[in-house]
Amino acid sequence: MSTPAPAAQATGLTITLRDTPLLTGATLTLTPGRVTAVTGPSGAGKTTLLRALVGALPPGARITDGSLTVLGQDILALPPGDLRRLRRHRLAFVGQDPGSGLNPRMRVDRLITETAADRRAVSVPDLLRAVRLPTDEGLEHRRTAGLSGGQQRRVALARALARRPAILLLDEPTAGLDAALRDEIAELLRDLAEREGIAVALTSHDSDFVAHCADEVLTLAPAGPSTPATPASISRVRPSADAEPVIEVRALDARAGSGRSSHRVFTGLDLTLRAGTLTGITGPSGCGKTTLLRTLAGLHRPEAGSITLGGEPLAPSYRRRNRDQRRRVQLVPQNPLGALNPAHTVGATLTRPLKLHFGRPTDQCGERVAELLTAVGLTPDHAARHPHELSGGQRQRVSVARALAAEPDVLLCDEITSALDADTADGIMELLRGLRADRGLAVVLVSHDLPLVSAHADLLLTLDGTGRTPLTERPAAASPVPN
Repeated sequence: MSTPAPAAQATGLTITLRDTPLLTGATLTLTPGRVTAVTGPSGAGKTTLLRALVGALPPGARITDGSLTVLGQDILALPPGDLRRLRRHRLAFVGQDPGSGLNPRMRVDRLITETAADRRAVSVPDLLRAVRLPTDEGLEHRRTAGLSGGQQRRVALARALARRPAILLLDEPTAGLDAALRDEIAELLRDLAEREGIAVALTSHDSDFVAHCADEVLTLAPAGPSTPATPASISRVRPSADAEPVIEVRALDARAGSGRSSHRVFTGLDLTLRAGTLTGITGPSGCGKTTLLRTLAGLHRPEAGSITLGGEPLAPSYRRRNRDQRRRVQLVPQNPLGALNPAHTVGATLTRPLKLHFGRPTDQCGERVAELLTAVGLTPDHAARHPHELSGGQRQRVSVARALAAEPDVLLCDEITSALDADTADGIMELLRGLRADRGLAVVLVSHDLPLVSAHADLLLTLDGTGRTPLTERPAAASPVPN
């Protein structure tokens, strides 16, 4: 049997933004029917390579060496009309923050059929089943606000599959998904590639996922100077047993979605967050982990129950909390691209909370901005960049730095390590460990990475996903850590 012609090919590809290298010397071949994984540390250029394959480089970026062809064409030299048609009919790209690319006013069924090659031939239930989403819970009638981050990711994948593309590009497709679902997605991608003859390329920091689904692996080296991550340590902060409660939650009930798609995610939930502790929250995708964080942050109104901060009642709505209460509880969302203003530089983003909460003049914020960037494994030079000029992992670290700029008492972290390589993830956890020890910061970490949570958490809480029972809890030290 003859080998099929490459669907895309990059040779010695180097991409630069002004004087900053985004990607250096990448050589890649995508073959119909095969899955290619692109790995490497955060900031190595993995997302830049995928964006180049769809002709969508960041503004100001350009190829300074090498060549790139996609479906026999120089995609970065195509006229705008030809490029739109190629993207519409032959290419599909699912970004690292898929929720930010889904129209919040459209329901799931409409989102999936909107870009289909033939809308009459598309079966929404079949596509939902293909990406392991339920078809008997009214999910197709929900809007994106009623979906978890993992569900949004799978809806975006179903939307891409409806197009029947020749090339499917996925940026961190399993970020925010539990291990069982990750393995199902791996099987799905292998089956799609082989059965439909699709050339699949994906980026991932998950070595188990890559080993499960990839036929070829390209490992990228860092594209430019980098700041080493803080050396990791699994030493655990040992707060005293009588540490003061910072937040107390009692008999909390919450629902997600609206109308006929509304469903209960947890009921009768009790939770105490103490100064200096890290509370890990795990559970299957869609079980309510993000809803819990948003409820604590005042972004999701509970049906019943109470929340207190420092012994004082905390209003369920963020808008009804005073400025100091808002400062004291900070949320780092799962999808930072949708939370960072694309018109503002990183420096301006970090300067805003310094001015808002502490009254610092703009010209006195530069040193603190540099400290925050260094603390999260970036360099002071990143202050001049915009969000679109950063990798997904870099955007996540900026989001963490912005939350820390407010010097909060409680930090709510939603899958903040899912887009980071292992060394950088450990560096972020070590940073949080230091803040807990030095400032008594109470951290809540939502994650599917059980070994990471177990290594750093003082308490491990599990949502069962039924909505009928409160959180079960156990000391993290007693948690089983998979080999």
